[in-house]
Amino acid sequence: MSVSESVNRAQARAALEERLGYTFADRSLLALALTHRSAGPNHNERLEFLGDGVLNFVIAAELFERKPEAPEGDLSRLRAALVREPTLATIADELGLGDLLVLGPGETRTGSRRRASIRADTVEAVLGAIYCDAGFATTREVILALYRGRLAELPTADSVKDAKTRLQEWLQARSRARPEYDVVSISGADHNQHFVARCRLADTGDAVEGEGGGRRKAEQDAAKRMLERLDNQT
Repeated sequence: MSVSESVNRAQARAALEERLGYTFADRSLLALALTHRSAGPNHNERLEFLGDGVLNFVIAAELFERKPEAPEGDLSRLRAALVREPTLATIADELGLGDLLVLGPGETRTGSRRRASIRADTVEAVLGAIYCDAGFATTREVILALYRGRLAELPTADSVKDAKTRLQEWLQARSRARPEYDVVSISGADHNQHFVARCRLADTGDAVEGEGGGRRKAEQDAAKRMLERLDNQT
C-alpha cells in the first residue's frame, strides 16, 4: 500500500469514527473489524461473534424497558426485526462501511462488498471492537444512537412476524395441518451457497419453491410465496 493510500484509508476510518460518535483508543481493533476473512488469517469473525451478542442483549434490554406489557413472543419478534441482516446492512450503508471493507482479491472481484450478509456482519464486528476498546456502557450508547430512530418508531409485533409463522397461523386458524418444508437443491461455493426449498401443504399437496442464501432464507421465501398463493385463492 502506498503512502497516499494509507493516508486515505486513515482519513476514511476517522470519518467512520465521527459517524459512529466514537473514537477508538486502539485503532488496530477498528482495522481488524473491517477485515473480512478472505483477506487473510487476521480477520473480524471473532469480533463479529462478540458484537452479535452485545447487540442482541442491548436491543433485548431496551425493548424490555420500552414494552412493559409485551409478552415474550412479541419481544422476540421485535428484536429479530431490529437485528436481522437487512436492518444491519442498512446501518452499514448509513455508516459507509462497504467502502471501508478490506477483502481478499477474489471477493473484491466478485463484488462481495455489496453483499448484505458481509455488510451486516461488519456492523457486528465494529460493535465487538468498540466493546473490546471501551467496554459495555460505551458500546450500549453507540448501539442506542444507531437505533434511535428505529426504536422511536417500533412496528407492531404482528407486522414483523416471519413468513413461516404467518403461514402456520393462517393454516391453524382454519384447522389445517402444518406445512412441510424440504430442501430441493444446494449450489455454489461453501462460503456463498444458494438454497432452493419447497413448502408443501400436507392436506392438499399444493407446493411452491423459494430460494435464498441459506436453508432458513429459502424456507421463508417459500412460505411467503405460499401465503401469496393462498391470498390469491381467497
